[in-house]
Amino acid sequence: MDRFSGMNVFVKAVELGSFSAAAEALNMSPQLVGKHVQFLEQHLGVRLLNRTTRRQHLTEVGSQFYERSRNILAEVEAAEALAAETRAVPRGKLRVNAPVTFGIHALAPTLPKYLGAHPEVSIDLSLTNRMVDLIDEGYDAVFRVGKLADSGLIARRLSPYRLVICAAPSYLRARGTPSTPDDLRNHECLIFSHTMLRTHWDFEGSEGNVSVPISGRLMIDNGEALLKAALAGLGIILQSSELIQSSLETGALVPLLPGYSVPTRPLHVLYAPDRRITPKLRSFLDFVSAEFGGHGPV
Repeated sequence: MDRFSGMNVFVKAVELGSFSAAAEALNMSPQLVGKHVQFLEQHLGVRLLNRTTRRQHLTEVGSQFYERSRNILAEVEAAEALAAETRAVPRGKLRVNAPVTFGIHALAPTLPKYLGAHPEVSIDLSLTNRMVDLIDEGYDAVFRVGKLADSGLIARRLSPYRLVICAAPSYLRARGTPSTPDDLRNHECLIFSHTMLRTHWDFEGSEGNVSVPISGRLMIDNGEALLKAALAGLGIILQSSELIQSSLETGALVPLLPGYSVPTRPLHVLYAPDRRITPKLRSFLDFVSAEFGGHGPV
């Protein structure tokens, strides 16, 4: 006999009110139920139950031991259920939200790989730069760029979001090339209307951190539209590396301020703090952590 089995039998005997009822529920003899309880009492050195021919009742210590044992058994059951869920086949629909640029240029290209590995899962992906409410709007997972507010959600940290500053050669021929962040004060900047990027651009250089106020005649809430304006030579753009990369490779855009770096921005995937994560959500979280350099919960 072991303590865990003894605790299970003891709790069942208390809840059902007799050794015989516990024996029937556990498919064992009443004598074996008694031996389990006796084993516990001998191990603990205290009496847990007082029994007569008509009834049984808990001792003071027995009552305390019962409450603790019941909680332990519930936790064990929850742990076993969690392990069973991880072995289950992911299935069902996942509702996911992500910022537009990250969703188009980073997340969406990886989804065929995930769906190929999990044929019983479907994904409903919503792309918006609006701050959605995961709980009220019924999302399973939400990607967020930037510092997190205290929302009560659980977050997995992913690799930081990298930004690149650049402009079209036609703009640089017409307006000149900035050599320091402060030169941006005299340039036409293409403004992304979300976060602090609409008013200030930050840089890191040999002199430390520099925050420069920027201005421009065009403000858009969509990175793809800003890219079109930059390619047309309208101004300087600061956007994600995923969005800009192909234009840099073809020379349609030219990187600026080589002596300075743009601070990265935090990237997380968030989900509700449910006690148990469904197999479909767990598989998706593990997938995006692998694809985008996840470092676990924060």
